[in-house]
Order: sequence, then structure tokens, then C-alpha cells
Amino acid sequence: MLAKEHIDDLLRRNGSVLSTDGDKIGSIGQVYADDDNGQPTWVTAKTGLFGTSESFVPLEGARTEGGDLVVPYTKDQVKDAPRVDTDGHLERAEEDRLYAHYGIGDGNRTYTDAAAGRDGDYRDADYADTRGGAVGRDTSGPTTDDAMTRSEERLNVGTERQAAGRVRLRKYVTTENVTQTVPVEREEVRLEREPITDANRGSALSGPDISEEEHEVVLHEERPVVEKETVPVERVRLNTETVTDEVTVDEDIRKERIETDGDDGTRR
Repeated sequence: MLAKEHIDDLLRRNGSVLSTDGDKIGSIGQVYADDDNGQPTWVTAKTGLFGTSESFVPLEGARTEGGDLVVPYTKDQVKDAPRVDTDGHLERAEEDRLYAHYGIGDGNRTYTDAAAGRDGDYRDADYADTRGGAVGRDTSGPTTDDAMTRSEERLNVGTERQAAGRVRLRKYVTTENVTQTVPVEREEVRLEREPITDANRGSALSGPDISEEEHEVVLHEERPVVEKETVPVERVRLNTETVTDEVTVDEDIRKERIETDGDDGTRR
């Protein structure tokens, strides 16, 4: 059985509850102590998102390992334990349900109160004063020492990753008109006249004096020739980048306040 000083050390270290095979079940939440002898008997493991769910685990057979607490149960067995409110006290019926779930014999069980608050600070709820201090009389509950514990809720905000959308890269074909001007050449007929000279007289008089003749010239011209070819122009891929936004979280938290009432009716 773990001693009170072991629990004190685990709470100071904000340790975790581990299963027999080393899986982390959750962080240590509250420790519940026996009403009669003040020995720690139960611990809660905080599970779920932000540790919002707490499961009771018996400390019988548990051991410390560094700053963590190893219990002789599996992670699923702890998470399937009966749901019990972590209100600072275990009723006998609630303990019986938990003992039955973990297969622990009934024995002579006593009621158990919490010995650690949600802020992780160890408090001696329903302990006989082991430090030699005065024991006070609590008019609203069991006898405690000469101090009361003030607790408050704290807001723990984290983030979770979720899918926000899908982007698909798709290629499709469009047609566009391209206009381009190219120069083309063509031949045209031009009539040239030259006078009879000594140089061309022989050619001019080589034929008959009077006759009919025809001369034919072939005209040429250029025309545009269009060819199309496919060439790669760029490569496109999808990539992601992380940007940071700020989101404001607005939530109410509860705090305990302590005041004194005097016999003369004055309040401080």
C-alpha cells in the first residue's frame, strides 16, 4: 500500500497513471483517503479531452515509478470503470460498485474522502492531524484540522487537429484563338520595253518579218503553312502551408471565497 508521502511526491510532480504494460491511462487527478486510518485508497485518472473525465482506480497493488503511478490494471479496464462523481467523498455503495468492477473482495470497507484537489495540491481531508497541529471542529461536515482549503477552477485551453476541407488539382482543355501575321511573297507580271540597238538588232530580226506569237510566264506565290506541336510549359503541384490565427475563448470559471462571521454579526 502506498504511503501518504508517496502520494505527496506524485502530486508535486504532476505524475501520470500508467497501466501494467506501460500505457498512459491519464494524469493523476484526486487521491481519496480512508476515513479511519487516513491511508490513500483510491486515485482518479484524468482522461478525455483536456482531462475532463476522471476514472477511479484502487491503490491496492499500485507502485511508484519515478514521477508516475503504476496500477495493476489495463487502460481499458480503468476507462470502463463505473462513473462516479468526483465530489470529494465516496459512498459505500459507490465503493462497492468500484470494488466489484476491479474484482477486489468486499472486506470491511470504510467511507473514503478525497485527499487531493483539482489543482493538484495535496490536502488532508478527513485525516487525523499527522503533523501535530490542532484539530478543528467543522460545523458543516467531518472534523478536520485548523485550516480550510480554498479551491478554484482553472481554464485549460488546447487545440485539436481536424479536417477543414479538401482541395483537388484537376487539368482540363480549353481552346483559344491565336492570330499571327506572317509575310508571304508572290510574283507579278511587269511589261518591259527596250529600243532596238546594235546590241539586240540581230535578235530582233531573226524571225519572220510579220507573224503571230505567244509567250507564257509561270507566276509563283507563297502561302502560309500551319503546323501545331505540343510542348510542356510548366509543372503545377498542390502543397500546404501553416498559418496561425487567434481565436478568443470565453468561459466562466468558479472560485471559492473565504470570509469570517463574528458573533457581533460583522463579516470580514
